[in-house]
Amino acid sequence: MRLILARHGNTFGPGDTPVWVGAREDLPLTDKGRIQSVQFGLALKEAGIVPSRILAGPLKRTAIGAQLLAAECGFEGKIAIEPRLREIDYGSWGGRSDAEIAAAWGEDAIRAWRDRSVMPQGAGWSPDGATITGHARAILDEIANASASGDTAVLLSSNGILRFFHALLANEGTPPEEAKMGTGHWGLATHGPDGWQLHFWNTLPHPDGLSGVES
Repeated sequence: MRLILARHGNTFGPGDTPVWVGAREDLPLTDKGRIQSVQFGLALKEAGIVPSRILAGPLKRTAIGAQLLAAECGFEGKIAIEPRLREIDYGSWGGRSDAEIAAAWGEDAIRAWRDRSVMPQGAGWSPDGATITGHARAILDEIANASASGDTAVLLSSNGILRFFHALLANEGTPPEEAKMGTGHWGLATHGPDGWQLHFWNTLPHPDGLSGVES
């Protein structure tokens, strides 16, 4: 079976100052973000894929994004709103810009997260990394156990959470900086007798990326 892991679309528009958007910053998708969600669905439709299931985090940017992609690809089932896919609560960093965080915590703390997925100590982030890893592993097991050969599942979440899925799916020795997922991007993994295999990550949706990958 195939698993498409996607990050929601944009939540900031031209002229906006980006801030750290976590579990408490429940921003809606911008017009571009909604278009990006539609593009997910169109890429699936053009590849001839109707997902067997769609899982999405409960925040507006993921739940609404899932609705938009489902409408485009012909999915008629019930979207599973999964609390374990809620973005990380960034604690005292939430709602603040890079400049504000760097002034208080230093640029090294920001780079440690962005480049190596190392959470800052004492900033009030939650859940902790071990908990998120456990959630991600459980979700992967549940998807594998509930899916048949030929099924394609779609999982829509946020960059912070998707980093932990990448850590479980990527080959040992994969550089940690490759865990980042851009807005409106997706990755593909398959599950077979030998377990999970990650085929690509952080790629713009395109039907050609799904062709030739056995499900």
